[in-house]
Amino acid sequence: MSDYIMDLRKIVGHRPLLQVGASVIVEDSEGRALLQLRSDNHCWGYSGGSVELDEVVEEAAKRELFEETGLTAEKLELFGIFSGPDTHYVYPNGDEVSNVDIVYLCREYSGELICQEGETDELRFFAADELPENLSPPIRVPLLKWAKNKLER
Repeated sequence: MSDYIMDLRKIVGHRPLLQVGASVIVEDSEGRALLQLRSDNHCWGYSGGSVELDEVVEEAAKRELFEETGLTAEKLELFGIFSGPDTHYVYPNGDEVSNVDIVYLCREYSGELICQEGETDELRFFAADELPENLSPPIRVPLLKWAKNKLER
């Protein structure tokens, strides 16, 4: 969790916060998406997190990708901006957020896959037609849109 959000949580507790996220759907050479099994809700999702104050969104996406997977994004392509009721979420600890998620695609990357201790239990690539059932709720709509786009090609 970002320092900014942690500081706000000290003031507002679990009340809803508007949170800007920067996320990355990594595609391997076979067109599969890299997903991580989250430690907090035990659901699958893509890499991403909160943008810090004055941080460039693309840099936040690259930072989160590296922290959570060990991969370095060489090139990012804007996939979409997602907001509204579908991205509203209550974390297992009770923290509530209304997310504005800026999602990028990354097909050019380097590095070795490494799970972020305490946040990620597993990293695995999934084909568009083989996504797991237990997708993390706030990323469900963007990830299903990605899968639909892949399957329509």
